[in-house]
Amino acid sequence: MTNKRKAKVAVVMGGTSAEREISIQTGSGVMRALHDLGYEAQSLDYDGRFIEAIRAIAPGVVFNALHGPGGEDGQIQGILDYLAIPYTGSGVEAAALAMDKHLTKKLCAAEGLPTAAWDLYDLTGGTLPLLPGALDLPLVIKPRFEGSSAGVTIVRTHEQWTQAMIDAAQEYSEILAEEFIPGREFTCCVLGEEALPVIEILANRGEFYTYDAKYGAGGSTHIVPANIDADLAARMQMLALSVHRLIGLRDYSRTDFIVSKEGRPYILEINTLPGLTPTSLLPDACNSVGISYGALIDRLVGYALSRTGERVLSG
Repeated sequence: MTNKRKAKVAVVMGGTSAEREISIQTGSGVMRALHDLGYEAQSLDYDGRFIEAIRAIAPGVVFNALHGPGGEDGQIQGILDYLAIPYTGSGVEAAALAMDKHLTKKLCAAEGLPTAAWDLYDLTGGTLPLLPGALDLPLVIKPRFEGSSAGVTIVRTHEQWTQAMIDAAQEYSEILAEEFIPGREFTCCVLGEEALPVIEILANRGEFYTYDAKYGAGGSTHIVPANIDADLAARMQMLALSVHRLIGLRDYSRTDFIVSKEGRPYILEINTLPGLTPTSLLPDACNSVGISYGALIDRLVGYALSRTGERVLSG
């Protein structure tokens, strides 16, 4: 990683997912940090001209600041692998798997990692499931392929279930109905191969860590490190590392948990490109162990540059 300061970095942000605005916030923060660090950096949108634009820039490395479908599902990773341009974050297969909540939960369950019970529903068959299946209400409804709590809702009555199915069918082809587990929300980030301190998330609006709570000013409070028993914190760190390695993630990730009233942690979701906005959790976790925002960005670029010359089509 010598001479990495001379590397030309293309920061890809925006895209067309529901998380476009958050991606632009992440990308803008990354751009400022790169300039402060002395990199030659240029930003571009992930749109129909992306391949033409990235070839014109000819970067030494791409910083993937996208969120959601297109950026976290293996799509841009496949393009960059084909173009033989190293990039930050996980590879094709790992990204695609982590974006699929159903397959991720199946894999976790098969490995004995704790995750809430769930059912998968296809909304494209012409007849909507007007009653839940084997699981009892209340349930958490979430799209199979989305991030940042987009499209997530809690249903407590059969009337709410029916309306949730009607609403979901307007935007999504498949949804998960997951057992609702009352408890405290936590998250644990992995940087490189190290689990960072566990963070407790207190949503200041809404009944869970919604999109608005995540990204709206004052929407949530982050307690880092979480004020919990050391054994519970170590358990969540171990689970976050286990999921990171199980799926084949690299560079960084974030695993969200709910801890039941009995003190049992359940894996809720795995994020392959955690947000890097002013309200994001990964920068908070890094700061708690003395890693500044700039040092975090520098490290992620360094990870990608260490793969220069590779053309690996796996995760």
